[in-house]
Amino acid sequence: MTSTALKNTAIKTGTLAANDSSAFIERLRPDSGISEPVYKQLLRRITDMIQSGEISDGFSLPSERALAEALDLSRTTVRRCYEELRAQDQISTHGRAGVTVKAPPSRINPEMGRLKGFTEEMRELGITPSTQLLEQKIVTDRTIASLFNRPASARFLRLVRVRLGDDSPLSREVAWYDLTVAPALAEWDAAGSAYQFLEQQCGLKLINAEQTIEAVLSNDEEAAVFGFAEPGPCLLLKRKTYSDNGQMVEYVEGTFRGDAYTYRVNLKMSSNVAT
Repeated sequence: MTSTALKNTAIKTGTLAANDSSAFIERLRPDSGISEPVYKQLLRRITDMIQSGEISDGFSLPSERALAEALDLSRTTVRRCYEELRAQDQISTHGRAGVTVKAPPSRINPEMGRLKGFTEEMRELGITPSTQLLEQKIVTDRTIASLFNRPASARFLRLVRVRLGDDSPLSREVAWYDLTVAPALAEWDAAGSAYQFLEQQCGLKLINAEQTIEAVLSNDEEAAVFGFAEPGPCLLLKRKTYSDNGQMVEYVEGTFRGDAYTYRVNLKMSSNVAT
């Protein structure tokens, strides 16, 4: 990459002075007065800019040669930094297309404590929700039937969906719905909110859910959805949703990418706690 090409490297508006590539280079310039290896200094500074959002997904980094020349470093030093970034799945290399940043979506932090679906949750956060339907079929499953306290012959709608916020994949979920209490779901096109369909088309009032959250590593299918080069940290949410007659209507297992989600819980002190 020539010096002219370096000047054409764009940085997200407002993050560095007037999208000035020279400012970007100066941010990376290593400090010779500290003992930290130069490649680690580069690695730390680029990682900090990715995680802070200063450089966004798809941002083009200088080539090894161009960055080495701009910083008066050896290509071996820059190469080692880039190899570490690739190993951490923070950049990708596309031949002549150069080096591009693979930044996670902006971290979102929904508040827990109220029953709501993904669609409603995203809209509350000012994020546009969308869905990719991977599988939709009617099944019988002895294990799932036992969760619903149904006979083994009971029929369920099984959905496998990728849920996206502002077009970024945030979760992969597998959900089962009891067709005994919501037979209309058998004809549902799986578009929009399942909770809205259950209430408006099936006449069910959803009142509460039991939910657990645990830390897991993504499996192969989830890693492919999230674009992980290797298993990455995720949050696994398991939810049982009940209608006002006490019958379980939904069981869902949703795997959410750990680099995009932070859940908030408001805690209140009990009035009878001793001081």
